[in-house]
Amino acid sequence: MTIREFKMPDVGEGLTEAEILKWYVQPGDTVTDGQVVCEVETAKAAVELPIPFDGTVHELVFPEGTTVDVGQVIISVNVGGAAPAEAPAPAAPAPVETPAPAPAAEAEPEGRQPVLVGYGVAASSTKRRARKAAPAASAPAASAPVAVVPEQLNGHAPAGPRPLAKPPVRKLAKDLGVDLASVVPTGPDGVITREDVHRAAAPAPAPVAAPVPEAPAPAPVAAATAPAPVAAPAADAGARETRVPIKGVRKATAAAMVGSAFTAPHVTEFVTFDITRTMKLVEELKADKDMAGLRINPLLLIAKAVLVAVRRNPEINAAWDEAAQEIVLKHYVNLGIAAATPRGLIVPNIKDAHAQTLPELSRSLSELVATAREGKTTPAAMQGGTFTITNVGVFGVDTGTPILNPGESAILAVGAIKLQPWVHKGKVKPRQVTTLALSFDHRLVDGELGSKFLADVAAILEQPKRLMTWA
Repeated sequence: MTIREFKMPDVGEGLTEAEILKWYVQPGDTVTDGQVVCEVETAKAAVELPIPFDGTVHELVFPEGTTVDVGQVIISVNVGGAAPAEAPAPAAPAPVETPAPAPAAEAEPEGRQPVLVGYGVAASSTKRRARKAAPAASAPAASAPVAVVPEQLNGHAPAGPRPLAKPPVRKLAKDLGVDLASVVPTGPDGVITREDVHRAAAPAPAPVAAPVPEAPAPAPVAAATAPAPVAAPAADAGARETRVPIKGVRKATAAAMVGSAFTAPHVTEFVTFDITRTMKLVEELKADKDMAGLRINPLLLIAKAVLVAVRRNPEINAAWDEAAQEIVLKHYVNLGIAAATPRGLIVPNIKDAHAQTLPELSRSLSELVATAREGKTTPAAMQGGTFTITNVGVFGVDTGTPILNPGESAILAVGAIKLQPWVHKGKVKPRQVTTLALSFDHRLVDGELGSKFLADVAAILEQPKRLMTWA
């Protein structure tokens, strides 16, 4: 049979790893070119991966929940016809390298187009190496091409040429005191992975734990009782602590927020105002036949007010280029909307929002929110933003001091809209009141510009007719 391997593609423009969230196929299933075989989560979004050839699934190299480096093989497919019956003889085919897969594996249908960002059909490909034995933890797949070298014991191999490994893996090996020359590589093209290093380091602790005779009889009792209080709470509902791995979108968001907070000098200004007229306009638009079928809410009009205020204060829509020592003025608005999802906070943006009519903006907002809730936001949808709105009011919060989305100069936080006593036409009346908070990069935006922009947004929402007179 002819086995082809599918490697983890770069689905996010330079991202180095992705977590396998779900497999949609199992060994033995038939797959066709373009069929989605799994869903992975990068540091930016969850993405479905299509297989680029036809065949029968031979092996799922990694289980769900595994974080895999870009370039590592994640699934192999038999493209040379039906797989032979399972051969239970593991030792006999050990020295066989089966060169047949190499030429067949390189065949690629002409005219294929890339399906994902950063993923396409390579113009040329490297020769395939003989497949390594599957790790003991993975399901045994009966495949004659697998070559097992007897000298590869406990993750070590005889010394040879300079080993191939990425810088983080080399650092890990150095920290663990592992000689890379003695590590058996299981990565693509003979590259040593993190798992290989850990496997090679595993035998080291064994001799330390071996000298049990030195401990007197009470020692094993203490050792047996010690882990019990630690392990029991972890499985018990009354556990005092739970540790959750930091990865995927949450990990990327944390790194971006730290970088933003300690790179751009943040300034935040606030304005509290009467938004009653805008709330009335929302209700009128809901009853308008021309807006039938569209989602009309305060965020829609707030977004429109922001776009009008950007037009009146274009310098607010800029970016700081540290490398070039330039301020980049954007003559377009890619309006970001912060969205809380089960995988963490993401900020997809509406491309060229400044050019959209109110109905178009409504459709864009609805699509953006629905896609984010389903976890289907693409990396491209979260890139290139110029200005962000975060609506903390939906959580009943009055206001906050938002952190800038990296690469942007300002972010607007919208607080809860509440009925409050307010002086209106000389009398205290119950009015709908809210607070806006604008955080901005003080390298780009001085106090005057930030104040004028924030005041314009509030003025438009106080008197929404300005959406027409100021546009």
